[in-house]
Amino acid sequence: MIVVTTENISGYKIVEVKGPVFGLIVRSRGLGGDIAAGLKSLVGGEIKQYTAMLEDSRKEALDRMIINANQMGANAIIMMRFDSGEIGKNMSEIVAYGTAVVVEQLQ
Repeated sequence: MIVVTTENISGYKIVEVKGPVFGLIVRSRGLGGDIAAGLKSLVGGEIKQYTAMLEDSRKEALDRMIINANQMGANAIIMMRFDSGEIGKNMSEIVAYGTAVVVEQLQ
C-alpha cells in the first residue's frame, strides 16, 4: 500500500477514487502513567510514557486505515493526515485519514 501526504504520487496515475478512509484508536493513559507524568511535569522535560503511547497510537491508526483501504479495493492512500484529541481527562484519540485510490504506474 502506497501512503502519501500529497495529492498525487510521482510516477503513478490515479485511475479510480474509492473514497474517504480512516483508522481510529482511543487509548487511556492509565493511573501509573498519570502519576509519572504528574511528577515529571513538576520538573519539566519530555514525558516519555506519553510520547511512546502517542507513537504507538499513530502506528495503530495508520495500520487500521490501511486495512480499511484494502477492504475497499484500493492500492494507495493520498492526502493522508493525522488528527488527535482528548476524551475526558485521561483518554487520547488519534485518527489517520485520507483518500483511498487505485493507482497504476506510468509507462
